[in-house]
Amino acid sequence: MLSSASPIRILVVEDEIVIRMDVVEMLDAAGFDILEAANADEAIQMLERNSDIRLVFTDIDMPGSIDGLKLAATVRDRWPPIRIIATSGHFKVRAGDLPADARFIAKPYQAAQIISAVRELTSVR
Repeated sequence: MLSSASPIRILVVEDEIVIRMDVVEMLDAAGFDILEAANADEAIQMLERNSDIRLVFTDIDMPGSIDGLKLAATVRDRWPPIRIIATSGHFKVRAGDLPADARFIAKPYQAAQIISAVRELTSVR
């Protein structure tokens, strides 16, 4: 369980419902407060309505007007304090694809990888 009085709020952005449910359950069990979005367009709406989001966990390969890479760039431009973890089972991230302090975790991933990265990124701020 996290030591802070109010749990860290994370936005999980994943179009595959089963994967999203697994990530939400894993992060919830680790003590985080979770919001969900099925694509980047929904994610931007959530970010506009929730000023307390500290981290965005996003898939790269998603339908909609923008993918996870463009979402990461948008988050960095509009909400610079929000940390970013991007994931994909197909996309190979190159230098410059993600903001400098973002993390990439390839699918399939283990719960411990995700929780460790989230804790590392959110303890900084």
